[in-house]
Amino acid sequence: MRLGAAALASASLLALAPGGPPPLAGLPAGLADTGGGTQLITAEAPRENATAGTLTWWDLRGGHWVRAGSAPARFGARGLVEGGARLQGTNTTPTGLYELPYAFGTGAAPDGTSMPYRRVRQDSWWCQDNASRSYNRWTEPRPGDCRAEESEHLIAYEKQYEYAFVIGFNYDRPVRGRGAGIFLHVNGIGPTAGCVSVPAGAMRRILAWAEPARRPHIAIGTAKGATAVTRY
Repeated sequence: MRLGAAALASASLLALAPGGPPPLAGLPAGLADTGGGTQLITAEAPRENATAGTLTWWDLRGGHWVRAGSAPARFGARGLVEGGARLQGTNTTPTGLYELPYAFGTGAAPDGTSMPYRRVRQDSWWCQDNASRSYNRWTEPRPGDCRAEESEHLIAYEKQYEYAFVIGFNYDRPVRGRGAGIFLHVNGIGPTAGCVSVPAGAMRRILAWAEPARRPHIAIGTAKGATAVTRY
């Protein structure tokens, strides 16, 4: 599952340096790996300890990345950390390149949504119990080996999870203790516990934009590029 490391530093500096290429040609084009699809979301923070930055979504057209939209983004309350070194419960957002397995929400899918979309119900949980066989998975109902105090009752976050994407961090082959329940979702009142969040309107636009056949991914990193973009 590990893809080749890509220096987010070079990509970000291309996008930000005076006199360099404009952002439309900069950030995705500078990445060594964008997941192999023709849609990409970049979530960029100015530095590792930042709790806010910019989320941009891009289309690959004629061999060039073109910006489809952007929005202010929020990150974990304790900033960002390299995905392979992250520890659960640290309130950090994992950097790296990740798939977007499916979308979900407490609300109905916005018009135009074509990605798989799962509606949150009263018995919908995201298991974060390291001892459970369902670790880092959606469950309905919550299984007996998944403690409620170690998990998220999704319906309890009606605003934040009105619209959301599962970020494929630690998802395909979960490593216990690395972290669970990392999403792209609607803003709450401040920084996140490790997710990436944007305004509700931006989430609606992203859901209407993303297409399964175009294999959208999300790349999370810093402007200084202290961490390589690698998929885990």
